[in-house]
Amino acid sequence: MGKIAVVTDSNSGITQEQAKAYGIYVLPMPFFINDETFYEDISLTQEQFYEKLEGNADISTSMPSVGSVTDLWDGLLQEYEEIVHIPMSSGLSSSCETAAMLAQEYGGKVQVVNNQRISVTQKQSVLDAMAMAEHGKSAQEIKDYLEETRYDSSIYIMVDTLYYLKKGGRLTPAAAALGTLLKLKPVLQIQGEKLDSYAKARTVKQARTIMIEAIKNDFVKRFGDESGESMHLFVAYTKDERTALDFKSQIETALPGCEVEVVDPLSLSVACHIGPGALAVACSKKLFLT
Repeated sequence: MGKIAVVTDSNSGITQEQAKAYGIYVLPMPFFINDETFYEDISLTQEQFYEKLEGNADISTSMPSVGSVTDLWDGLLQEYEEIVHIPMSSGLSSSCETAAMLAQEYGGKVQVVNNQRISVTQKQSVLDAMAMAEHGKSAQEIKDYLEETRYDSSIYIMVDTLYYLKKGGRLTPAAAALGTLLKLKPVLQIQGEKLDSYAKARTVKQARTIMIEAIKNDFVKRFGDESGESMHLFVAYTKDERTALDFKSQIETALPGCEVEVVDPLSLSVACHIGPGALAVACSKKLFLT
């Protein structure tokens, strides 16, 4: 019997194929398109999703059903002693709160992590959990570490339009106020529970510069690491991979000695709320095991 199973959801951007390679388990996020139910990376590809999104289909997201969560846990506990469950940020979905409530019935065998992550930073939390499990840490120790370091990450996102964010109710009032400035390129941030406004740019070029400078500033002022040696660095995007790869090169030029480790598409349930053409840079502190 293995000791710890690591579970996450598809908001992490981890595909089912990647999950098999990692040896983890990913709950696909459900969403509804014109009254039909689809599951991310199960019954709908990225390409099909954007075709429907840009075709003005009626799209809404949901969270994994109680049954899908408990069935997975019950099956895993036949093989593993404990489970670490890492859902998306509690500030963006109620799936974390629901999972925590369900875990109360499992006598401490299921530890639900509420560390305010999503997308590439959530994915890094999953990888850190795996590393800690391999080093003999308990599920409780993994949960405690991931929650203690919940704010050791940043995401900055440029979106083409705030239409999808406003429609999905995923904005604080400050960010929603930018809705009157749709001709600008708003830069949003996640440094905790929710998306909030960070800056307004007049061009994509200016938005990119703002995001890079924001990450540089976080390295120094928030994380005390001007060189970035103790930080993971990521790029994420919706639909346009070529632009994301170009942004990767720009970041690495601006931050000598730093490597963008990951260029990942954002998960479909995230893309639903920010639309195509979004570009993001993110970082999180590296795990140092003792």
